[in-house]
Amino acid sequence: MISTVRLTGFIRVPESDLDAVIRELMHHQQLTLSEPGCLRFEVTQCQTDPCRFDVFEEFSDSDSFQAHQARTRSSYWAQVTANAERNYQVETIK
Repeated sequence: MISTVRLTGFIRVPESDLDAVIRELMHHQQLTLSEPGCLRFEVTQCQTDPCRFDVFEEFSDSDSFQAHQARTRSSYWAQVTANAERNYQVETIK
């Protein structure tokens, strides 16, 4: 049985990085949504805390999720969010 992988949580970026993160976010979303196995990918800026972005990712299997993580680590998104505080939970859903 193949299990989906779901990541939920948020990132909080320093105010000094906020403009760069906002500029790169759409590109990062487009790249992720085009990855094989990506079922859902949402990053939403919080209305009450503009430096917080809520994250929801779902991938069809562990291999797809790991490929996404590898791509992201070497992406421009990783550079502009290098100083971000990350608070994620990853779960496997059968």
